[in-house]
Amino acid sequence: QVQLVESGGGLVQAGGSLRLSCAASGRTFSLPAMGWFRQAPGKEREFVAGISWNGGTTYYADSVRGRFTISRDNAKSTVYLEMNTLKPEDTAVYYCAVHRTLYGSSRPYEYNYRGQGTQVTVSS
Repeated sequence: QVQLVESGGGLVQAGGSLRLSCAASGRTFSLPAMGWFRQAPGKEREFVAGISWNGGTTYYADSVRGRFTISRDNAKSTVYLEMNTLKPEDTAVYYCAVHRTLYGSSRPYEYNYRGQGTQVTVSS
């Protein structure tokens, strides 16, 4: 079983940047593809970005492509989400998730959510 802890959220002005981290513990020696999701108040959880086990393939939602970058450091069992040019509509709780395979996808049902999330608030 893999446990995930997200961090790095906070309050930032529109146009600003944040870097989220997701630290994995437990059976991390076989850490598969990972992903980030977000959920705004009153809205469904949505896919943000995904990354394959070796970082060779990445996936992005159209709403964040070109602004967000997902990366990972397997030596540290950590996945990152660099968020630039933030907009008020990016405000949400951001969650880290584990994909069922090594390769990842943008399909939410192929992910298992293990973290508690980190709040990101973008003011206008």
